[in-house]
Amino acid sequence: MAKQQCERSRRAFVGAAIAGIPASLLLRTAAASDRMTRLQAEYQDTPNGIYSCRLCTLFVAPDGCKVVEGAISKDGWCKAFAAVD
Repeated sequence: MAKQQCERSRRAFVGAAIAGIPASLLLRTAAASDRMTRLQAEYQDTPNGIYSCRLCTLFVAPDGCKVVEGAISKDGWCKAFAAVD
C-alpha cells in the first residue's frame, strides 16, 4: 500500500512538472517579446517635427523606452510615440 501511494505521488509530481514546462516557456516568450526592435518601431534618432522621445509617456530617462529595445535618444522618435497629457 505504501508503495502504491509513493508511486501515485511520484506520478502526480512528474505530471505537474511536465504540465508546468510549457506554461513557463509561454511566460518567458511573452516577457521576451514585450518590446519592439528599433526597426519594428521605425525608430529614428531625430524628432518628428515637434514630437520627440522626451515628450513621450513611454520614455525612461536617461536613454530608455518601455516598448523599444536598447538605448534611444531623447531627441529620437518612433511610431509608438504617445504624447504626455
